[in-house]
Amino acid sequence: MAKAKVSYVCNECGGSCPKWEGRCPHCHAWNTLQEVVVAPASSRYAPLAESTPVRTLAEIEAKEQPRQPTGLSEFDRVLGGGLVQGAVVLIGGDPGIGKSTLLLQALVSLSAAVPVLYVTGEESAEQVALRARRLELATGDVKLLAEIRLEAIIAALETQRPSVAVIDSIQTLYSSELTAAPGSVSQVRECSARLTRLAKQTGISIVLIGHVTKDGALAGPRVLEHIVDTVLYFEGDAHSSFRLIRAFKNRFGAVNELGVFAMTDRGLRGVSNPSALFLSQHDQEVAGSCVMATQEGTRPLLVEIQALADGAHVPNPRRLSVGLESTRLAMLLAVLHRHAGVATFDQDVFVNAVGGVKITEPAADLPVLLAIISSLRNKPLPKGLIAFGEVGLAGEIRPAPRGQERLREAAKLGFSIALIPKANAPRQPIEGLEVWPVDRIDAAIARLR
Repeated sequence: MAKAKVSYVCNECGGSCPKWEGRCPHCHAWNTLQEVVVAPASSRYAPLAESTPVRTLAEIEAKEQPRQPTGLSEFDRVLGGGLVQGAVVLIGGDPGIGKSTLLLQALVSLSAAVPVLYVTGEESAEQVALRARRLELATGDVKLLAEIRLEAIIAALETQRPSVAVIDSIQTLYSSELTAAPGSVSQVRECSARLTRLAKQTGISIVLIGHVTKDGALAGPRVLEHIVDTVLYFEGDAHSSFRLIRAFKNRFGAVNELGVFAMTDRGLRGVSNPSALFLSQHDQEVAGSCVMATQEGTRPLLVEIQALADGAHVPNPRRLSVGLESTRLAMLLAVLHRHAGVATFDQDVFVNAVGGVKITEPAADLPVLLAIISSLRNKPLPKGLIAFGEVGLAGEIRPAPRGQERLREAAKLGFSIALIPKANAPRQPIEGLEVWPVDRIDAAIARLR
């Protein structure tokens, strides 16, 4: 028997090498090459019947693709309004976070309008049916296929021709044309590529569920995220009933959109006012707390930033942040010392974003510094205060995008004072909201005295 031909494929960039190397020659990442069995090209790809004609861009008629709402408003928000015909969506998350539950609920809602198919490779058909009954879902029009062989799944999709299909999960599928085990780099890449080609040819919207590694990244080759149209991450705290779904790539909508769900005994329910989740309910004003107005995609959110400054008992004081960029905290403390005269070299400083939300935008700089000042003075900030703004190394406060939407969200939730960059000051007054525009960090701290 002839020995199978092997190659070594990089998990990060998808590049291949004829022999194993410690460092990928394509992307220069270390220890990312994995052995895969290479099947003959003739067995994997059918020859083209005819060549595709070359056209100019002006000759192509651009049409807005209609969207199919899933019936889950928070899911539709992250998708950009619904599923696009022929789109391939990849959703990843920790085990047990609720990926299968979310998509089963979406399929049940979609089945009232279009044909759907749920392909399960991790559970039996009976297990899926038990979950649907436990959630009290009306699953009469949802078709189910328990299969992990790619060829059988493609045949079912071509025969049934559903409008939407869910594959749970891509790591369990295997192609009989490859000898590698399910979940290997070659199997995941081949299965996802063939399903994507099928979606583009037939117009079926396919949703792939993907596993994640211990680092939180999607398992499998990095090329998997490049193949699909949309990449979503389902996040949540094991000790909380709230779940966040976030878009990191979307060819048909905005990225960094955020959807919020609450896990109940009847499944996932959308949260229409997520700002209430990220605000602590204090009986009285406390020191070290500042509410910021952040922007997640097109949605303004109010998040409470908490800070604690305590005397350090070691030569190197600790700087720890949860939910915010940890490398930015040391820089902000240096700006606070240089341009506002507030020293923290003898203080341990801890910063936390309430509710488990992750904030990556620099508009959190000003609220973080205000919370630290409040903790150092052991004096609460003025009641009803919100803030946002980026702080530069020269001590200036720079504007944040979509400042008017942030202010309107704060006014809607009853906040009465806004400490914001001068460039974000509204031209027309906002009812019920007093605006304090500032251009430097020392001026912002002076307004609090």
